[in-house]
Amino acid sequence: MSIILFHQAFGQTLFQALHAMSFDGLGMTRPSYSEKENEAHEILCAIAREYGLEIRRDWACNLYLTLPGRDRSKPAVMTGSHMDTVPSGGNYDGAAGVVAGLSILCRWVKDGFVPERDTTVIATRAEESVWFPVSYIGSRTAFDLLTEKDLQARRVDTARTLAEHIDECGGKSQWPHEDILKAENIDCFVELHIEQGPVLPSNNAVIGVVSGICGSMRYRHATILGQYAHSGATPRKFRADTVVAMADLVTTLQVYWERMEEAGKAMTLTFGVCHTDAQQANFSAVAGKVSFSLDVRSQDTDLLNEVDQHIQQVVQDVAKRHNVKIDLGERTGSSPAHMDADLQRMAFEVSNELNIAAMSMASGAGHDAATFANRNIPTEMLFVRNENGSHNPYEHLEMADFAAATSVLDGVLKLRAERI
Repeated sequence: MSIILFHQAFGQTLFQALHAMSFDGLGMTRPSYSEKENEAHEILCAIAREYGLEIRRDWACNLYLTLPGRDRSKPAVMTGSHMDTVPSGGNYDGAAGVVAGLSILCRWVKDGFVPERDTTVIATRAEESVWFPVSYIGSRTAFDLLTEKDLQARRVDTARTLAEHIDECGGKSQWPHEDILKAENIDCFVELHIEQGPVLPSNNAVIGVVSGICGSMRYRHATILGQYAHSGATPRKFRADTVVAMADLVTTLQVYWERMEEAGKAMTLTFGVCHTDAQQANFSAVAGKVSFSLDVRSQDTDLLNEVDQHIQQVVQDVAKRHNVKIDLGERTGSSPAHMDADLQRMAFEVSNELNIAAMSMASGAGHDAATFANRNIPTEMLFVRNENGSHNPYEHLEMADFAAATSVLDGVLKLRAERI
């Protein structure tokens, strides 16, 4: 069986199994540190045992599946991604990277290939920060980078802490933490992931060779407080209307974003949540409260800080104009990451050899790969063409595209794993 056909058949079987265990009637739901995420990890372990791979879990229940190399003292080649999903997400976000890595190791075993150095697939925990308000939980726990405050973050649906969930899943949240990753023991990290936007399909490319990962600046729980008032009895000049203030804030920052684009400053700005109080707001009252979230992303840390300073000034101006109070709440976020030039070159070379259309692109979304890159580990991401975006039930990954992308990853990992 050819490499591409092996990866296509392997992926089809495993994706079907993941669909069967996590379909919620609309999409896939595998919450971070849940029974569903545990079950997904066990499916991986069953396959790893069948092929004789080493299986290890760390203190935070990240899963490591390893094909031992001839010289186990050398830094290991690593790949992988995450298995949790957003609520009613698709079947491929995160999982595609783990399935691809496992397919590669199983093919190598089947063919009797033993790499020069250990090659490991990691299935990280809790990458989707929709469940806990902490970025890159799995990869950061792998390097023991979380704080006690992070471990006390509460899952949005259970209201229980991250530490409690880790312990419940068989981990050990109390310090000291053992079996942590060290940068000097890692040769490289290459993460395959579905593209989460329309760039690859619109350019007739199967593979995206990622040049960098955007960092983020987030205000997850912001509020505007004004005064509830009768809609007919309160003239405009006496109002403290939070809906009007919200509209002003959105339009003012949209105009600012347009100006930044015209100046060649690459960023995105998103109000992902915006709502009045469901219990108190009504059609015949001026709204006295609006809740919202604000997400800004860029590959430039200085630009993120510049945007934040502007937002603070706009907030003050809008609040004064509309006689309201605006509380942005706590700022959270993640750092940008740059991908390794040599790994990008290898990805293009392998793509060309296999006659698979590839293009260079940045990642607007955050990924575990950023954690590895920011530990000074040579890191690269490969995007695979995917219709209908991501974080929704309608992700559509053709298995032929998955097999093609996995074959490129296969080639890159083998080049690194064979280095003397």
